[in-house]
Amino acid sequence: MDTYYVIQPMQIWLTYFAFTAIIIARYFLIVWPIHWMLWKRPADKVKARRLSKREPTAATIRNEIKLSTISAFIYAAPAAIVLELWKAGGTAMYAGMPEGLGGWGWVLASAFIYLFAQDTWFYWTHRVMHHKKLFKWTHEGHHRSVQPTPWASFSFDAIEAISAAWLLPVMALFIPIHVGTALTLLMVMTINAVFNHAGWEVYPDKWIKGWWGRHIITASHHNLHHTKFKGNYGLYFRFWDKVCGTDVGLV
Repeated sequence: MDTYYVIQPMQIWLTYFAFTAIIIARYFLIVWPIHWMLWKRPADKVKARRLSKREPTAATIRNEIKLSTISAFIYAAPAAIVLELWKAGGTAMYAGMPEGLGGWGWVLASAFIYLFAQDTWFYWTHRVMHHKKLFKWTHEGHHRSVQPTPWASFSFDAIEAISAAWLLPVMALFIPIHVGTALTLLMVMTINAVFNHAGWEVYPDKWIKGWWGRHIITASHHNLHHTKFKGNYGLYFRFWDKVCGTDVGLV
C-alpha cells in the first residue's frame, strides 16, 4: 500500500522561517570576514587589486545589509516550498550515490544547465530592469552601491528578488538535480555574488587576462557595471554580454 507525505501548512511555515534564518546567518558569516579582510585592513596588507578609489560609505553598507536581509525572506519562500514538495516526492531532485559514468556525467551536466539557465534569466531580466521606466522600481536599490562592497551581494529591491528567487526552485520540479549538486550550486552562487561585489579583484591578473577573464564574470567585470550603470549585465558568464554587444571595458 502506497503511503503519501501530506504537506502541513505549519511545516511549510517552520521550514520557511528556518530557511530565512539560515540564509541570513550564511550571509553574515561569509560576508563579514571577507569585507573585513578587504576593506578594514590597510591597503598594503590586502592581497587583491582595488578597483576604484571611491570609498563605500556607512549609509551604502547599511542599505546593502537592509536589502539583503529583506531578500532573504523572499528567497526562503520558494526554497521552503520545494523542500516540502521534495519530501512528498513531487520534485525532480534526487539523492544517493550517482550510478556509473552516466550518473556522474549528469551531475556535472545538470550543474552547468542550472548555472547557464540562471545566467540567461539574470542577463535578460537585469537588462530589462535597467530600462528608465522600470529602473526606479526594480533595481535602483542595488545601484545605490556605486562602489559596492561584499555586503551588496544580495541587496536587491523586492521585485528583483522575487524575479530571481523562483527560477531554480521551479527548475528543480522538472529537471533532475542531485541534492548535493543543488547545495554545491547554492554555495557557488553565494561566493560568486560576494566576490563580484567586493570592490577588489581577488583573482590573479593572469587569470583575468587569460581564458578565465575572457569568459567568466569577476569583480573586474561587474564593478564596471556599477560605476558605468550600463553594460556587463551577466551573472556568471560573459556569453550573453558578448553576443548582445553589451560587454564593456575588458578584453
